[in-house]
Amino acid sequence: MNLSAFDLNLLRVLDALLHEGSTVGAARRIGLSQPAVSAALSRLRHALGDPLFLRRGQGLVPTDFARSLATPLHEALSGLEQLLDPPGQFDPRAERRDFRISGMDFFAEMLMPELARRLADEAPGLRVQLVDIAPDDDLRVLEREEADVVLLPRVEIPDWLCQQTVFTAHFVMIARRDNAAMKAAGTAPGATVPLDLFCGLNHVLTSPRGRFSGLTDVALERIGRSRRVVMTMPFFWGVCRAVSQSDLVALVPEPMARRVAEFLPLEIYLPPITVGPAVLAMVWHRRSDRTPAHQWLRRTVAEVLRPLDCGQAAVKGAARSG
Repeated sequence: MNLSAFDLNLLRVLDALLHEGSTVGAARRIGLSQPAVSAALSRLRHALGDPLFLRRGQGLVPTDFARSLATPLHEALSGLEQLLDPPGQFDPRAERRDFRISGMDFFAEMLMPELARRLADEAPGLRVQLVDIAPDDDLRVLEREEADVVLLPRVEIPDWLCQQTVFTAHFVMIARRDNAAMKAAGTAPGATVPLDLFCGLNHVLTSPRGRFSGLTDVALERIGRSRRVVMTMPFFWGVCRAVSQSDLVALVPEPMARRVAEFLPLEIYLPPITVGPAVLAMVWHRRSDRTPAHQWLRRTVAEVLRPLDCGQAAVKGAARSG
């Protein structure tokens, strides 16, 4: 192709169309009108000799050729953006773009309210979506550009990703204030639950995959004990609500427990089994590592989550997990 006769601005339109799957979404993403995006698509089709997208309902489905361009095109545009951005010139108040953060509902409570305040004050043109993690595909969403950042327990990652620990937390046991078993045992809030009582309670487990066992069950097995898990839910908030309205108990991250105990009738206890702390990390694609807006978002997310860190005590073994 003769680049001297090709309008390189059309590549921004193509990248937006591949990301959004509609002319309306692409127009919003890059700040053009929908008719302007449609006209650019017509020029792209003529220049590249391919339909590029086929209409399906209200959306657009990329052809095989267009799909093959998606990753190299986005990486090339990101590289140019980083190359041409003058150092120290990024202004979050002038930025206009959308970000997707993938994470469990824990972050809806512990991250998003404060992040909303920060966006309103510092970057009013940024829009952020919190989306559910796909349980068996939580990192591939970054490769497919279905998320910009993933928040999840720290794991080994491939070399095309970057990772930063954002906080370490331990788990505590929650029970409703008038839980019959806790009242009968005389165990005070804040105290360690006796092992026999703990194993005899009915537990609800937070599990996106619907599993009836977790780290606590592994720890109990080591000492020849087990607990009774009678229910699982994929969301912490649902677990907390269930506990507040029944005699079920659950292990949840301490920051979440203390937050929801402010407006649900819950008491907090220490479980009798000590296991490793839960280490939460932020993961992103290496192609976005030096993008100024992405750097600003990561820095802001880390700052908002930093107060949740339980400190060196957890690292030394004081943390408990479920």
